[in-house]
Amino acid sequence: MPRPTATAAIALVLGLLPLASIAAEPDPAARGRYLLAIGGCNDCHTPGFAQQGEVIPEQDRLTGAALGFSGPWGVSYPSNLRLSAHQAGEEEWLGKARRNGLPPMPWTALQAMSRDDLAAIYRYLRALGPAGNPAPAALGPGQALPTPPFVFVPQPPTSGKTSLR
Repeated sequence: MPRPTATAAIALVLGLLPLASIAAEPDPAARGRYLLAIGGCNDCHTPGFAQQGEVIPEQDRLTGAALGFSGPWGVSYPSNLRLSAHQAGEEEWLGKARRNGLPPMPWTALQAMSRDDLAAIYRYLRALGPAGNPAPAALGPGQALPTPPFVFVPQPPTSGKTSLR
């Protein structure tokens, strides 16, 4: 009776293969963490990250910033991504992520991401938990600036000679 045992063993292994592939799937929150890291999201959405980098603990990241980005559009502020993920359901958040907003946010990068990638970012933000306060509201051109701005205005060269190496 070795034949039925071998057949049963093969059937068992084949039956477990789909479960093995599910177990090997990466955690969506871990993928979201990775995507935010390679996207440079912390540079603007984590206060002090551009200067201090990885020294800032993960539990203190992605809470938005009061440093405004000033340009012809007015002043925009990096939003508190953690609060936005906790105040919206996944579908609503995905819709917001695909809409255009103010510069200098690279909206086209989010629009090019797959639904699964955006959902992974959402799940990571949810896993971090809500923290911090909402970022200041955007300001129109010419409005008084209540916070320090980073100015995005082209400057003329300081000399007649330029190098484009």
